[in-house]
Amino acid sequence: MAKVKKAYFCQNCGYESPKWLGKCSSCNEWNTFVEEIISQKGNDIAVFSKASKRISQPKAIHEVEEIKQQRHQVVDAELNRVLGGGLVPGSLVLIGGEPGIGKSTLMLQTAMQEVNHKILYVSGEESEQQIKMRASRIGKLNENCFLLTETQLETIFKHIENIDPTLLIIDSIQTLHSECLDSSPGSISQIRECTAQLLRFAKQTETPVFLIGHITKEGSLAGPKVLEHMVDTVIQFEGDRNYTYRLLRSIKNRFGSTNELGIYEMLGNGLREVENPSEILISDNHDKLSGSAIAATLEGIRPMLIEVQALVSTAAYGTPQRSTTGFDARRLNMLLAVMEKRCGFKLGAKDVFLNIAGGIKVNDPAIDLAVVAAILSSNADIAIDKNICLSAEIGLSGEVRPVNRIEQRIFEAEKLGFDKIIISKDNKGINQKNFKIEIVGCIRIEEVLKELFG
Repeated sequence: MAKVKKAYFCQNCGYESPKWLGKCSSCNEWNTFVEEIISQKGNDIAVFSKASKRISQPKAIHEVEEIKQQRHQVVDAELNRVLGGGLVPGSLVLIGGEPGIGKSTLMLQTAMQEVNHKILYVSGEESEQQIKMRASRIGKLNENCFLLTETQLETIFKHIENIDPTLLIIDSIQTLHSECLDSSPGSISQIRECTAQLLRFAKQTETPVFLIGHITKEGSLAGPKVLEHMVDTVIQFEGDRNYTYRLLRSIKNRFGSTNELGIYEMLGNGLREVENPSEILISDNHDKLSGSAIAATLEGIRPMLIEVQALVSTAAYGTPQRSTTGFDARRLNMLLAVMEKRCGFKLGAKDVFLNIAGGIKVNDPAIDLAVVAAILSSNADIAIDKNICLSAEIGLSGEVRPVNRIEQRIFEAEKLGFDKIIISKDNKGINQKNFKIEIVGCIRIEEVLKELFG
């Protein structure tokens, strides 16, 4: 009987060691090694036969021809935006997210919409009947979409050779296993080996591949960190279970920007693309309530308006609380210190709660002015006019600083029917004649307060 060969792998970087180590010598992380069976049945086995016979030769950089790659435009406009303008041939895209957030629904919906392309949807988690039920609920069935319920990688590649799809979807990478390794599916070595084979297939056949991946309880993608380095694009599908809206963010993208955002609404018949997110991120509340301000922000190249809600009250337990949802807590503390030191507002003994409506997270510093306005509105219990929006950064000396691409923000506010937008006076080149909305420039927070509260 052959001796079982075992090794220890770092869960963070995939480093292999013959013995257990407390600290990984590769990534310096502690307590990340797990034991796995790694008996290999043959490293030289070709998993798929359509291997390229081209032999690479070194070339001088000026001799390399520039070939403009034609991106494949998928029907889903939100997915196109996050991918950077469409699918690149031969790209490997990893989609991660919490269980039940809608990853499989998003990919199956994409497969149903691509009627002009042959698609192979491989599922290792659900039966054909379950997938058919979901596809029927989503809408019209695509005759060019083929379903395969299989987890063995070698069998999957045999079907790929027979069908010859133009798009491959794997649900999920943690369920696949290769005969080259004896370790169980979902182990570090299996995930790494299966991803490497799929990457080789994608590059040599120029077939785009989508991989669906699970995440850990800490929110990171399950498997070795090297998985994220191997793929071309990493997309995070996130959202709050208490909201119907889902956000698609690009964490890594070799072919485009990582600042893009796609927004969907989860309905009974699938995911609906939200073309104008400003309408859903601003509550339709006609009552004049204090503590609410509208900010003009940017996510990638997409301008949108969001509602910033604040609640300021006297600290009941002596120590004031600072709580935020969707906004950086450290930046909130900085803005509160600026208001107290530079503007004279006594907020040190008060609880401050801040929320970005709609359940989204915003990192744009242009919402600083709206955060300050919402906090001061709640503190004084005076409502801000619902037809005013704000877009500017706040400096440590209390000055109102300019932000980039201000014209796009102004156009978005004008499109949604706002009467006035408050920006920094240092934003140069803004011509009031080009806009119907009134543009007010301010230098200090005190000037903003006069505009808002008189």
